[in-house]
Amino acid sequence: MPTTRTFDRYPTRVANEPRIIDRTDPVVAASAREPGAGPLTTEQVDAFERDGLLFLEDVFTKDETDRYLAELHRLSADDELRAQERVITERGTDEVRSIFEIHRVSDLFARMARDARLADVTRQLHGEDVYLHQTRVNFKPGFRGKEFYWHSDFETWHSEDGMPTPRAISASIALTDNTEHNGPLMVMPGSHTRFVSCVGETPDDNYRSSLQAQEVGTPDEDSLSQLAAEFGIVAPKGLAGSVVFFDSNIMHGSNGNITPFARSNAFFVYNAASNALEGPFAASAPRPSHIAHREVEVLPRS
Repeated sequence: MPTTRTFDRYPTRVANEPRIIDRTDPVVAASAREPGAGPLTTEQVDAFERDGLLFLEDVFTKDETDRYLAELHRLSADDELRAQERVITERGTDEVRSIFEIHRVSDLFARMARDARLADVTRQLHGEDVYLHQTRVNFKPGFRGKEFYWHSDFETWHSEDGMPTPRAISASIALTDNTEHNGPLMVMPGSHTRFVSCVGETPDDNYRSSLQAQEVGTPDEDSLSQLAAEFGIVAPKGLAGSVVFFDSNIMHGSNGNITPFARSNAFFVYNAASNALEGPFAASAPRPSHIAHREVEVLPRS
């Protein structure tokens, strides 16, 4: 673990009272609007900077998502894989909730993680090379898919992984149709400009329980109510093959799925190469590498 430490502009899990801190880091690079910077238009860059998210439809074809979904089912039925720590089950059941480091166990998902349709968007917004901080697939099966409570990814990645600033962008790819009924992603557009400092010390090996149901690092209800009143809540929905790009600090969550229709997504986090992990800011030890990659392996440009 590095011995040097960036000054902590986003302290969390260190005070007795929560508070909301204004973001001091840019959301997009100045170069993101230059001609030829990447696939996004100036209007799309502006939208991401303002809202902290960008929803694109028809990024992947039905044939592609069908192949990815078949691979997802194959992996979830692999008993050897299910025995590994990278596979997270729902609390109290053996139902698969997430598979982490998916690009290490599947060549198909490894190609998806490097796909220019994803990586080039994040390179443009970051204005520099990117690497994969985290990869996973999330299952939300019909009738039994559990909720993901409101949270900022950056709060956890900062406190437990040592990510210095919120200069990471997630791409969530719909492998099944995301409707208003089957527990779609919900976000507070614009909330990426505020950081909610949470209360409660980080227990040792917190990841063993938090990946099933997060407790430490969850924002308080007053802060959530304040953000919701200021920014509102939207649920970007679309057919399989659509992609939501969202800022690491945006407040988001999803309800449980009590419909018969599964909602499954691939999830890749593209961190700016200059934003490499340090020591955790509010934990005694970093989380395992299958959850947070500590080596900066820059993705090759297409």
